[in-house]
Amino acid sequence: MKLRIFFCGLLVLSIFCAIAQTKQTNNKLAKEYHVSVTGNDTNEGSVGKPFRTINYAAQQAVAGDTITVHTGTYREWVNPKNGGSSDARRIVYRAAPGEKAAIKGSEIITGWKQVQKGIWKVSLPNSFFGAYNACNDLVYGDWCDNFSKVHTADLFINGKSLYETDSLEKVTKPVPFEKTRDKEGSLYTWHCKVNADSTTIFANFQSLNPNKALTELSIRKTVFYPEKTGINYLTIQGFDISQAATQWAAPTAEQIGMIATHWNKGWIIENNIIHDSKSSGITLGKEKGTGHNVWSNDPSYDGSLHYIEVTFRALRNGWNKENIGSHIVRNNTIYNCEQTGICGSFGAAFSTIQHNHIYNIHQKKQFTGAELAGIKLHAAIDVVLDNNRIHDVGAFGYWMDWMAQGTRLTKNVLYRNDWQDMFFEVNHGPFLVDNNIMLSNQSIATQSEGGAFVHNLITGSMIIWSDPNRFTPYHLPHSTEIAGMATVAAGDDRYYNNIFLGKGADSVKYRGQKFGMLVYNKDSTSPKVKSHMNLSDHWPIWINHNVYYNEALPWSEEKEYVQKKQFNPDIQLMEEGDKVYLQFTTDESLSKLNTQQITTALLGKTKLPKAFYENPDGTALRIDTDFLGNKRATEHPSPGPFEIKQSGKQKIKVW
Repeated sequence: MKLRIFFCGLLVLSIFCAIAQTKQTNNKLAKEYHVSVTGNDTNEGSVGKPFRTINYAAQQAVAGDTITVHTGTYREWVNPKNGGSSDARRIVYRAAPGEKAAIKGSEIITGWKQVQKGIWKVSLPNSFFGAYNACNDLVYGDWCDNFSKVHTADLFINGKSLYETDSLEKVTKPVPFEKTRDKEGSLYTWHCKVNADSTTIFANFQSLNPNKALTELSIRKTVFYPEKTGINYLTIQGFDISQAATQWAAPTAEQIGMIATHWNKGWIIENNIIHDSKSSGITLGKEKGTGHNVWSNDPSYDGSLHYIEVTFRALRNGWNKENIGSHIVRNNTIYNCEQTGICGSFGAAFSTIQHNHIYNIHQKKQFTGAELAGIKLHAAIDVVLDNNRIHDVGAFGYWMDWMAQGTRLTKNVLYRNDWQDMFFEVNHGPFLVDNNIMLSNQSIATQSEGGAFVHNLITGSMIIWSDPNRFTPYHLPHSTEIAGMATVAAGDDRYYNNIFLGKGADSVKYRGQKFGMLVYNKDSTSPKVKSHMNLSDHWPIWINHNVYYNEALPWSEEKEYVQKKQFNPDIQLMEEGDKVYLQFTTDESLSKLNTQQITTALLGKTKLPKAFYENPDGTALRIDTDFLGNKRATEHPSPGPFEIKQSGKQKIKVW
């Protein structure tokens, strides 16, 4: 009996000690580690005795700690060991306030020897690359077409990326690369040869001397990425991050950009400059265990079936709101990435992506594929994409692919994008597109259903079509749990309070009937869509209170609209330094429509998910502010993204 009491007492004491230890850990004073290019990893990490590398600090930091990085260039892969324990106890990685800290995935290359005028070569031992030789790894993955046979490595001179070629002759006798806009820049070429011991690089630097210029080779597959999953609640703030040898980020693969989450939750990526990634700038993606380029490894059946299998594996691997997503990506500048500025499969769910400037994406065009966009997301469940500026993308501005449910794209500015500003592929809704400015020649493509397009300025063409051949998932509201699978019949869309501006027949590249500049395909797989009619091959569409200028045409069954064929609002986008203005002219017609304020009650419920258009927290939606955040009129709000008080010439700062 005494022995039992003794062991019971010992157990109680152990529990008490464990609780005390946990409490002590949780109440631990937050520590700040400093990193400097003049530091040493044998130091204590204080401001007076800083570490030399960010990654060494990353192995020491625990929840609540801050790593402050001082001015300089750090050529390393930051591979965090620990994460934060909650939103209130993060691990913060930050550039020291007022200082410039750059992290690069490249190394400086010296010792170049001139072969002939303009042509140089250098030989590097393969040990220089460590465990990963980016000059021996082709860009590759599901839905990727690497027709130029380029590697993940990239060569830079004075910060400008050269064009890799598949032969030495194209280095010595370069010709302009026709697919790119930068024909002159494409004459700066390079080629690599790898054997068992060394890697030799030949380059045409034109008139530049690589030994006197800053010549760099990207060799690291990432810059900031935890190898372990579940490293939650990190903040990455204020860095210049560039020049990583990133691999193609397919939705069926481990997705590793220059900054990459890894099957985790609650990161904040903010106020960074992110540029010159071989593939993607930021990835909010899946991990490897649920599949890695599964279609390429087994092409015996279709890639969409592979992705369905990957989706169920992701669910079994803990894909839910408690474990995955809820990231914040804001106030970053992202450019010169050849696949995407931001992408993610599954891992972006429940996230907010706002006020990012993304441009010059997929401009070199040495490879292509079905994953190219300023922002490309799969399974953007309850994702808010707010006030991003996306332009000069050699593909789509936004690409919302599979399972965009509860997704909202609001107050974005998109222009000069080669394909559509927005593309929605095989989604069942609800997704909401409101208060956006879309100025590219092709504004929207939707191979989906259940979209609501309200209060937008749409100057380009639009196309809608069905997909009767692919079954894709839809979910319970605000959840990753799958409610069912269906093909896309198209329709079940809402179009209210938009302004359409026709650019003439030359901008319409699709066959079919024009509505606004919306184009409905008439081929065997794409139904002729009419509003308010339950035809056998598609869902109904609701359209009202839109404005049609210039050559834009109203839909035949729209009841209340304004059409002014002869009126051209003369829309001009003006980039003045870091600021962007939209100039246009309005007339009294905007005030003549009996418009309604857009609410959950007006938009209703989607057909298949049987879900309302509502906020991510499940509360009712009301679009009562405009692009600028100004209050919209309760009755008869202005069509388009701005609440206009007076007609005439307008000049509005939109960025």
